[in-house]
Amino acid sequence: MDTGTHIVMGIALGGLATLDPVVQSDPTLFHAVLVGTVVGSHAPDFDTVFKLKNNATYIRHHRGASHSLPAIILWGLLVSSVIYMFVPQVSYLHLWLWTFLAVIIHVFVDLFNAYGTQAFRPFSNKWIAKGFINTFDPYIFFLNVAGICAWSLGANPGYTWITIYTVIVLYYIKRYMDKREIVKKIHEYYPDTVEIATSPTMKQNYWRVAITTKDKFYVGTVENRHIEIVDEFWKVPLPDTPIIEVAKTDKNIEAFLNFSPVYRWEINYFDSFTEVRFIDLRYRSKTYYPFVAVVKIDENMEIISSYTGWIFSEHKLQSKLYVGDPTT
Repeated sequence: MDTGTHIVMGIALGGLATLDPVVQSDPTLFHAVLVGTVVGSHAPDFDTVFKLKNNATYIRHHRGASHSLPAIILWGLLVSSVIYMFVPQVSYLHLWLWTFLAVIIHVFVDLFNAYGTQAFRPFSNKWIAKGFINTFDPYIFFLNVAGICAWSLGANPGYTWITIYTVIVLYYIKRYMDKREIVKKIHEYYPDTVEIATSPTMKQNYWRVAITTKDKFYVGTVENRHIEIVDEFWKVPLPDTPIIEVAKTDKNIEAFLNFSPVYRWEINYFDSFTEVRFIDLRYRSKTYYPFVAVVKIDENMEIISSYTGWIFSEHKLQSKLYVGDPTT
């Protein structure tokens, strides 16, 4: 989920904590728990700091180790321990339990969007992306905001959040059923389907899909359960050539291949260099595929420049790859 949703969910969990008699009877503990649930609800995304280094490091690590099983335990201990240093008179057990729950919920809800997480590390490095909740879902966000408003106006926080989260759970079930129906229809049209990547949008009735069959990739949209294929590409394996081997050693290409399960590739030849481009097919926007990895390799098989990330125009991409003349 996005940062805003994680924060309002942290506030919601702080309100739900008032159902705990120990928290309810101790105002200092309640405020400590509220801080713990808000910070804990965002803590796994502290790995965003990797973006300060470069996109490759960020893509390689975001929602990876920071969302793993050991990290979930460590985040709960770390956040609650830091808060406990300032209020040692409160019950550490209850502070830790609610903070730990906030971290768990953060990682759990991240499983359901198209980006996903590596939540089962160290046992498995597989990305888990269920793809039926948008990264920012306005229904989930504003239900939480409504709960915060009701709480601030005097509603009982515990019962308020029980009601709201019952609705949210039902909403998750509904979205899961929507996805299941889409997947079922795709299998009817393409019986040889190997994999289906679904990406819900903020519109309830509009989805993006990337379909992998034995021979082709199909990119399409689903609106009101009607499937429309907008692009198709032959499924061509990467050639075993020196230019590809060099490309795969680049950190940006390596990060992309580690993250993207559905992509196509192309090689473009120019006078003084060769460009190898990898294009993720899950995130088509209008007529453009914004998530890419590109590397330029010169005639001596040396990497000139490379980039991976979200780019919404070819001009912007080339500006990221531009290397000035070293003689000027």
